[in-house]
Amino acid sequence: MKFTVQIPLGDITPGEFQTAAAVKEMAVAMESANMDACFLTDHPAPSAAWLHANGHDALDPFTAFAFVAAATTKLMFHTNILVLPYRNPFLTAKAAATLQVLSGGRLILGAGGGYQKGEFEALGVDFTKRGALFDEALEVMRMAWAGGPVVKQGRNFNAAGNEPRPAPETPPLIWIGGGSGKAVERAARWGDGWCPFFAAPTMSQSNQDSGIQSVEQLGEKIKELHEMRAAQDKTGHFDIAIGPRKKPDYKTRDSADQYIEALNELAAVGVTWAMVEPAHPSRQGFIENVQWFGEEVIARL
Repeated sequence: MKFTVQIPLGDITPGEFQTAAAVKEMAVAMESANMDACFLTDHPAPSAAWLHANGHDALDPFTAFAFVAAATTKLMFHTNILVLPYRNPFLTAKAAATLQVLSGGRLILGAGGGYQKGEFEALGVDFTKRGALFDEALEVMRMAWAGGPVVKQGRNFNAAGNEPRPAPETPPLIWIGGGSGKAVERAARWGDGWCPFFAAPTMSQSNQDSGIQSVEQLGEKIKELHEMRAAQDKTGHFDIAIGPRKKPDYKTRDSADQYIEALNELAAVGVTWAMVEPAHPSRQGFIENVQWFGEEVIARL
């Protein structure tokens, strides 16, 4: 089991998280605790009503991860998730390839189709076409990273022999987000991994509906996904990333034991990465929780 950990750069507490010094300190702490990756989400222009209800801030993931990359040597970074329909796919491919090249191949591009209609409208993107735009972006990014001229007539662009660079020697991994049947299909066709989530009462209704309801259901979907990949003659390594519903208290050995048991249940149905969201009452509190997790969970597996 590998671990991708939320770095709390969406927290706007003055001076605590959204500074270069804070990013460096937290990133180094995660690397020292043997975390495998850290993750950020993506909200360029969220609805104010959502943001001030149960939403959250989000820094631009590519810019923020450049700071993480500069402060570390092996820690990977994971967009969870980047909404591909928001952007021209060539611009996304360029940003991702740049980060991949300059970091030495440490980017995992977790991607999704998005769900906030108001955010789509603010960005000038047709919400009703997000699925088609998502699929188009997945295809075009692969073409851009392959190197050489790209010829592709898209819905909002026409590439008539354009040559995007850099073309990374090892392209970023793509993990498809979401728990719907369509997300499973996309993961099987385009992805190097799948990152669903467990449904929770605080989520939007659409996310509750598409979220995973149980470990048993998760196992069924993972089996279905592997069958889809086999039907397409895809046999390489494939990652499944999701966090246990059971959260540790970051204090006791008993809590760590229960969390490890929950990890084992996920591993038994095919999960390869666990997503972790340590509490962050302060920057120091976050660092202490990361250190506890490294000592009480990672070191004991």
